[in-house]
Amino acid sequence: MSEAVEYLITALDGTDAAAPERRLAVRDEHLAGAQKLAERGELLSGGAILDDDGRMIGSSMHVAFADEAAFRAWYDAEPYILGGVWQDISIRPMKIFRPVL
Repeated sequence: MSEAVEYLITALDGTDAAAPERRLAVRDEHLAGAQKLAERGELLSGGAILDDDGRMIGSSMHVAFADEAAFRAWYDAEPYILGGVWQDISIRPMKIFRPVL
């Protein structure tokens, strides 16, 4: 993918009592979507953010899309967005360092 737009997404879950249930309710759908992104080369890295006790409290994703519109189309359909899982979301433009070997 050349000249893709890349973003670092850091998204923390809600802190209310129902937050873990919301995450689990759409987790399989989120992971299936992440797998599709990875297969298309759009998910460069990602994973759960854990608290000190090892509980999932958020997510981090480094994604690359052909353009802003493609990013927005994915973001607007992301199950963790639609399911109200992610509550504190930071989206930053990013460019990964790719060393020349």
